[in-house]
Amino acid sequence: MKQATALTILKSGKNVFLTGSAGAGKTYVINQYIQYLRERNVPVAVTASTGIAATHMNGMTIHAWAGIGIKDALTSSDLQNMKAKKYLKDKLENAKVLIIDEISMLHKKQVELVNTVLKFFKDSTLPFGGVQVIFSGDFFQLPPVGNHSETPRDKFAFMAKAWVEAQLAICYLTEQHRQEDNELNTILNEIRSGQVSDTSIALLQAASKTILTTIEEPPKLYSHNRDVTMLNITRLRDLTGISKLYAARTKGNAKLLEVLKKSVRAEAQLELKKGAKVMFVKNNYEAGYINGTLGEVIDYSKEKLPIVKLTDGSQMTVVQDEWAIEDDKGNALASFSQLPLRLAWAITIHKSQGMTLEAAEIDLSKSFEKGQGYVALSRLKSLKGLKLVGFNQTALAVDNLAFRADKRFQELSAEEESRFQQLDLEKKALSFIEYCGGLTNPKDIKRFKNKKKEKKLPKQSTFTITKEYILKGLTIEEIADERGLSEGTIMGHFEKIKTIYPEVDISMYKPEQALLRRVQISHKQILAGKDPEKVREDGSVSLKALFDAMNQEVTYAEIKLAMVFI
Repeated sequence: MKQATALTILKSGKNVFLTGSAGAGKTYVINQYIQYLRERNVPVAVTASTGIAATHMNGMTIHAWAGIGIKDALTSSDLQNMKAKKYLKDKLENAKVLIIDEISMLHKKQVELVNTVLKFFKDSTLPFGGVQVIFSGDFFQLPPVGNHSETPRDKFAFMAKAWVEAQLAICYLTEQHRQEDNELNTILNEIRSGQVSDTSIALLQAASKTILTTIEEPPKLYSHNRDVTMLNITRLRDLTGISKLYAARTKGNAKLLEVLKKSVRAEAQLELKKGAKVMFVKNNYEAGYINGTLGEVIDYSKEKLPIVKLTDGSQMTVVQDEWAIEDDKGNALASFSQLPLRLAWAITIHKSQGMTLEAAEIDLSKSFEKGQGYVALSRLKSLKGLKLVGFNQTALAVDNLAFRADKRFQELSAEEESRFQQLDLEKKALSFIEYCGGLTNPKDIKRFKNKKKEKKLPKQSTFTITKEYILKGLTIEEIADERGLSEGTIMGHFEKIKTIYPEVDISMYKPEQALLRRVQISHKQILAGKDPEKVREDGSVSLKALFDAMNQEVTYAEIKLAMVFI
């Protein structure tokens, strides 16, 4: 299924499982849908099974969002106690759309608990309380953590009753947006199929002799944290020169900050030296780097910020970036600001999820979990960028249940696509936004978007902002669109602008003479009557009095504007 088709199905309000191989664009589609909902003022909860995945999309873990923590079960008393917490009650009762990323790592028990919690808070018997749920992930990636005695059947999310109850539309993305060559793609697909050919084994074995020429020294991917930490510390100490320390800045809810600190790939205290191999750990396309971009610290700016030379030869001064946990309307509840860098001589396979690497030296000889080999190899764009130190049987294995489920997901996705009707789904999309209490009028959507943009601008007087648009010669309707405000509000600004900025020419907005005359006559008549309900103590006349005096035939906005010129 193509990304555009999947996005249309998401917009229709259906519950969806969005899947596909690594690099198929699942995160891109999810981010497109999040943006679509937020532009229409629809609350969307962005969560993930792990902290790393959650902060990748400015969300929080599903455990924190749903209030389930590390519990495996909830009693009636637990649910009542949860409902007594205002922050949970407000959030869950208002929920309209819930996204859970990296669903492969969410235990079946947690899926059941989220279903239970939403039904309880929504007082509904519908699946997940009637909230649209979107699961995103790939069950060939790392599996859920469980007890040693648990089988995959006991752990995988798709084995939950709640999964079946949700009647998910399966959207299996088939386009490849990461791998650049057929050889690596073939190997990854063979791992997914559970049958790695002798040809692919030979290619992987040959990769042990690869000499990586694309960069001076590629990052090393290990299965264990201990190996990563030891190598990075050793290599940094081997460098001569003075260390520079960069401390993260944090603000917001203390508990959520702890989640952020554990989840982001950037360190709270980052130590660098000239010559340090570094990796960017955040996507910032405008700045020119993505999660996984490699480089080397070559100098420092006047502001003592690191200057990094990228593998393509370009240089950039790296400034702090921000990670945040946002609420369902996109407001930051907690933020973590730090240079988006980490030492990159080595990194764990687990923390490499979501990255795109040009080249890497990978050691799979100590792999202890099915899926680790697939995750590590799928970070790369090409087989030319792989130096494979070693691998074991576990590294290239996939879980048999995940394999069978994936086959079924492909079939169900094909069935969903055969039923796909663009126009019908677009009509359903409008109905779904209305059901969620969101915006459907294009003008309202544009104004809301511009209002949100304006909130991010440096604080200045609202009249000053309107004045700037007047000087540009925009019409009242255009100013309202740009500012995300009503035309009546904009007209109300004119009186202040006339007083504060008398030099500003507003004559182009002057109403027709007939309207001015009518408002002026009504204004004089009301003043002459001296009715205290119509004439205020300061001598001004209420808009309602003028509105009624003209038989409600002139709008409040027109009256406001006319009074500026009387």
